[in-house]
Amino acid sequence: MRWLAWLPPPIELQGGAALQPGAQGWWALRFTPRVALLEEALLLEVAGTERLWGGPAALRERLREQAPAHRQPRFWAEGATAWQALALLRLQCADRPPPRRLPHDLPMDTLSALRPHAQALEHLGCRTWADVRALPRAGLARRLGAPCLVALDRAWHECGQPLPWITLPEHFSLEVELPALAESAQALLWTGQRLLDALQAWLRARQRGVLALELAWHHDLRRIDGQPLPPWQALELRTAEPLQGTQHLRRLLSERLAHQRLAAPVDRLALRSLQTAPLAPASHGLLSPGAGKAGEEGEPWHQLLERLSARLGAQCLRSPALHDDHRPERMQRWQPALAPAAPSRTAPDGRAALWPAWLVRPPRPLDLRSDRPCLHGQPLALLAGPERLESGWWEPPGAADGQGLARRDYFVAHNAAAGWVWIFRDRASGDWFLHGVYA
Repeated sequence: MRWLAWLPPPIELQGGAALQPGAQGWWALRFTPRVALLEEALLLEVAGTERLWGGPAALRERLREQAPAHRQPRFWAEGATAWQALALLRLQCADRPPPRRLPHDLPMDTLSALRPHAQALEHLGCRTWADVRALPRAGLARRLGAPCLVALDRAWHECGQPLPWITLPEHFSLEVELPALAESAQALLWTGQRLLDALQAWLRARQRGVLALELAWHHDLRRIDGQPLPPWQALELRTAEPLQGTQHLRRLLSERLAHQRLAAPVDRLALRSLQTAPLAPASHGLLSPGAGKAGEEGEPWHQLLERLSARLGAQCLRSPALHDDHRPERMQRWQPALAPAAPSRTAPDGRAALWPAWLVRPPRPLDLRSDRPCLHGQPLALLAGPERLESGWWEPPGAADGQGLARRDYFVAHNAAAGWVWIFRDRASGDWFLHGVYA
């Protein structure tokens, strides 16, 4: 096992208790599902996920970049167990060098269970974990208690170490206390940004985007000028598309707060999600953002389409669009690039995932040899099929592209000269046709 330990910034408290236990570890759930808060540190078990991020070095670099306190990358430690990683982190924070042998030479004060007994153990000549472990277990248990032995066994990974794993709530809701009373709406922005950062970590871990959220603030006074005040005041933000980034949300929040007047000084701030939606990972475009000249940023794809359509004409720039038809050659049509896509009325055909990406237009007739279809002079072996298709009955024979009613049996075929191909037999005429080629 491989454990990484990180020292998070102080947790906001209200009434002496943490407002949201584990909220500071939400961002780490993007990298591994095994994240826990152990005493003052955040622990990540990454042995099962580090290969997905390109190896240990690449994962550590990503963690340093995306950790909320990435400006202090020295406060990272790595160990074979959670307690070893925590001990090494404590040494780093105290500017003490790591020992040569792990975990044998770790100082006693780096293990919390041994700290109350440090003076008694020093009188026995113990300075490190190995010195304590070398003492007779029965006598050590009578003098120090069983928890010390259990802690040492867990540090050596000789027994299980149950940890309170961090889990994400179903809905985001976070409340913090302001460091000072806010008397203007713009003064809420600094703490509001911290709430937005926590929201972003929650959205990324759940792979969702926010569509609506509510920012609320609590009044420090109950009455002003003899008039009762509501305890909370709130505003609602909505976005046209699911978002994870905080820059646009902060801009919206700043504009809304600029027109907001606080009824009284504010002492607490709360943020909760009202509506979220699944957010698919963004796919990269064919044109990179830096495709322009040196020192210039590239043009967004939709702006490029708008500019070219305006220059060349709407009919000169086309893009493929899905069409409601079961015949492979009619499943898409070319339309003006800026034309709105028509909603599909039929469910996608799951069988299309096994069809070739390259279709032959129009289908090419195949020769027969001993009732077997041939391509490039060699017979084709039928390896999968038949897959029956009947469609186009509403069109007259000879209709453009569709050729009216299509009654076909499709097969996956192969020979040494042509490779893997997709062919069909016309059930009306009995002829064979080549309709697709597999890459």
